[in-house]
Amino acid sequence: MAALKEAFPNLVKKETLLEPSELEPFNNHSNQMAALDYYVSIESDTFVPTYKGHMAKSVEGHRRYLGFRKTILLDRKLLVELIDQYKNGTINWKQFSAEVKAAHADRLGNPTARSVVPGKPKLEDYFYTNPQECTDLHGI
Repeated sequence: MAALKEAFPNLVKKETLLEPSELEPFNNHSNQMAALDYYVSIESDTFVPTYKGHMAKSVEGHRRYLGFRKTILLDRKLLVELIDQYKNGTINWKQFSAEVKAAHADRLGNPTARSVVPGKPKLEDYFYTNPQECTDLHGI
């Protein structure tokens, strides 16, 4: 975490933005806590989803809609391999860091068009992460 905090000194989450007393009313309301996470994610300079679920896709799409704010889409399989190599001493920190940066240089959540497979509908998940398609609908 130290290297992450060094690279992103303003690393925040709802627990660092609010006092425990301010969070307390939400403790037993997971949907409201998720809404706070969503808001923090929308407003952040950089968003790195750790899981590619519906909320992460919605945040990614919302950030694109708001002006293509930086989103780093992790290559989780590669990260696991690199972490294993680092832990077992196969690579050092400098190599690990360079490989992570190189692997994610082109994974910045840029807009993409949904793939069209003849005879099959477009996948709904891609809709949430590609709001620019909504603006294309007005020409229909």
